[in-house]
Amino acid sequence: MNVNQHSSHPDHDPFELNAFSRGLYIGGAWRPAAGEGQIKVVDPSTEAVIATVPDASLVDAASAVEAAASAAEGWREMPPRRRSEILRRCFELMVERSETIARLISLENGKALRDARGEVAYAAEFFRWNAEEAVRISGEFGSAPAGGNRIVVDYQPIGICVLITPWNFPAAMATRKIAPALAAGCTVILKPASETPLTAYALAALYEEAGVPPGVVNVMTTSTPGPVIAAMLADPRVRKLSFTGSTGVGRTLLAEASKNVISCSMELGGNAPFIVFDDADIDAAIEGLMVAKMRNAGEACTAANRIYVQSGIHDAFAEKFARRMAALKVGPGVAPDTECGPMITRKAAEKIERLVADAISRGARALCGGRILAGRGFFYPPTVLVDVSPASDMGCEEIFGPVAPLYRFESEAEVIAAANDTEYGLAAYIYTRDIGRGMRVASKIEAGMIALNRGLVSDPAAPFGGVKQSGLGREGGQHHGIAEFMEAKYIATSF
Repeated sequence: MNVNQHSSHPDHDPFELNAFSRGLYIGGAWRPAAGEGQIKVVDPSTEAVIATVPDASLVDAASAVEAAASAAEGWREMPPRRRSEILRRCFELMVERSETIARLISLENGKALRDARGEVAYAAEFFRWNAEEAVRISGEFGSAPAGGNRIVVDYQPIGICVLITPWNFPAAMATRKIAPALAAGCTVILKPASETPLTAYALAALYEEAGVPPGVVNVMTTSTPGPVIAAMLADPRVRKLSFTGSTGVGRTLLAEASKNVISCSMELGGNAPFIVFDDADIDAAIEGLMVAKMRNAGEACTAANRIYVQSGIHDAFAEKFARRMAALKVGPGVAPDTECGPMITRKAAEKIERLVADAISRGARALCGGRILAGRGFFYPPTVLVDVSPASDMGCEEIFGPVAPLYRFESEAEVIAAANDTEYGLAAYIYTRDIGRGMRVASKIEAGMIALNRGLVSDPAAPFGGVKQSGLGREGGQHHGIAEFMEAKYIATSF
């Protein structure tokens, strides 16, 4: 295990971090919070405060809704081709500034720079994809079955959208919502996570440069999200809530949105099974698992959370996989050779420690890792556990970290039952050389997304979302993402 958790940022840091938040971004202007409060941004690699951002209040929330409302008609009526060109320019600017954005993500989030670069590329792609889709929104025309009238269906922007994004993918989770909303003709208010706000503000400046009119995109950070979000949802002009985060918070937001019957899209928690059958290519499965488990150091809702390996290859798989995990270099996200950065907060690292301790107390063994790292920074090492009891807490809770629990299984029916034994249903992974088996098992797994012989499932061109307690609606895809931000209007006519 290589650990470099005490390194500081390079002296040749190319930008001043506070420059990425000149204030709340409301109505195309940068301004302080009404109460002039500030939120500290902490580097999880060093625990140092690296910047501050405004702490928005109810007054600021009202201003953001007003700005979005004032810009709504102009953006809705703008020709789709023009909206498309602006979205395309957002894509181009993100690509041009990709290294700066990636470094910013690594600094405030802690993720390895290679992961941050991948996130920026993925995030930018949502603008390119939706730029192409913005000009393809069309309606429907047909005859009523009884022949008495014609059926005309027009798709219109749903209205002002409140978007809430998490800290683990501060660029991608924002663009995955903003791009389709803008393509549909909606105006938005983005509330990014207070742990990683700098990326959201940096991107707001980029959108402005790309030609997004004032008020179309508004960005505000707050340390009191409950009251601030509730106030915006209580405004009758707000017609959409899109949230990515925990299932618990999602339930609370759904209850709040129900008071005014607001349309909701929810991308919530996951508990992804990763299934490896005896006939799988072990090396390919391990490569896939390294991606599915260790992308963003395991801090992803799609991360492999329960790894089921058939008994015939279990021991060989566990030994080889543990060697790969133990060899990963742990260090600050901005260090060029880091492969596993810190967790987002001390609390997050301590939760992982609790889950591992519980599993070990029930008979699990750590083949590598297994203890929180001492020193500054919120580091937890890549860890592989075997002999894990299904009754362990990590079997039903999201680990959200670099810990891989392995479970042995015997039959196809057994592993399908185990994989579905969860309230979640976001993603799942299957490795087998038998494509017939792979498709058969995939059809029986209760998840919104299945990766068959792949460790990466996300794609801007594919619908992202889950079933059961993992959420409502879809993001991305040929039409699914934009459809979340539109309403169908039926017109009956005769001629």
